[in-house]
Amino acid sequence: MNQIQQQAALQAMTEWLRHPQELGRPPAQIECAGEFDRYGLHYYIFKYKRTILDSQWLLGVCGGYEPGSTDHCGHVFSEMEPYTEASAQEDAIALVEQVCAYWQEEAEAAEEEKENAGTMLAFVLLEEASFDREAFLQELRDTWQVEDEDDEEDEDEDEEDEEDSPGPEDEDLETVLLTCQGTTLAVSLIPGPIPEEEIVYHAQRNYMWPEAADTVERHQAHLLVAALRQPGEETSPLDNGAMLVKAVAACCRQKGVLGVYANGVVYQPEFYTDFAEMMKEDLLPLFNLVWFGLYQDEKGRFSGYTEGLRALGYDEMEVLETDVQPKELREFLMNITAYVLEEDVILEDGETIGFSAQEKLPITKSRGVALEGETLKIGWPQPKKRSSSIGKSKKKQEKER
Repeated sequence: MNQIQQQAALQAMTEWLRHPQELGRPPAQIECAGEFDRYGLHYYIFKYKRTILDSQWLLGVCGGYEPGSTDHCGHVFSEMEPYTEASAQEDAIALVEQVCAYWQEEAEAAEEEKENAGTMLAFVLLEEASFDREAFLQELRDTWQVEDEDDEEDEDEDEEDEEDSPGPEDEDLETVLLTCQGTTLAVSLIPGPIPEEEIVYHAQRNYMWPEAADTVERHQAHLLVAALRQPGEETSPLDNGAMLVKAVAACCRQKGVLGVYANGVVYQPEFYTDFAEMMKEDLLPLFNLVWFGLYQDEKGRFSGYTEGLRALGYDEMEVLETDVQPKELREFLMNITAYVLEEDVILEDGETIGFSAQEKLPITKSRGVALEGETLKIGWPQPKKRSSSIGKSKKKQEKER
């Protein structure tokens, strides 16, 4: 038995169990109960107890390890089912197969997300089911200089086709579909509310709008706003996101708008439109594209996360269990996110990032704490003055290859 490898597995199993979505703390007792080989890799079987008062041992598995290595391949898991000595290896192998299936699904989902990056959605909450289509189109034209390029092409068609084309009375006044700069924008009136449990939960996540939950309970309909990249176009996900922000900001000029549901949170309409105005100065509408969530644990420590980066083709980020004020944590996440988007930086597991040549903050990719799926965990820096960002852009990485 490789004692060093076994100790690494014990530590990895303990860390997995202390994750907030599992035990939330280290097990009271944990022991290595066996080992086996699978797919050319080595695995360790563990039995553990939640608390010192528990009489029942539970089963866990950690691996696989290559000979002499202390780095596992990610197969760390427990269903928190009872440990049975007679069937421990068989049960542990079943856990490994379950983890393999999970990671296969995650890989397929990640590939699908990569292919669909730039497909953006938002929901504009309405007090009543009303949509002034012409006012929306005029707001897009006058404020954002967005016009349907297909309309311009239609003007050049033969007049003989006009008799067959629908007149104003046939036009769908509750839907807009237009194409501009490689993006297809779709806006549809949905004459019904988003389920109350869902919308209230996401409204409560907006720590900057205390009245959000009470406000969204009044909504009776919503506008579904979508921005999709046209096939064959070279529009970037970020350009597509900017087009969505323009469309949503134009929707916010409609009567009876109560909120904007996007990026896992409900924005106050005034907040959304104010930050959309940054695009008129050719600035990134960061706060419209990404939500910076914050929460506090029972020990008073603040953690933060991004939500919105995944739709733009990047990994979401988390900073966990800091002893700083929420404002400082939020600004830290904002600075890294702005750097990633503006410089098109891909952060990788095992690399570092910093705000000076001396600062090296570790980056770890693992299962999300506040978010589903995998996220990048950014280490919190030691107190010091931060100046400029460092990192690798996609272009630089391609040159290095």
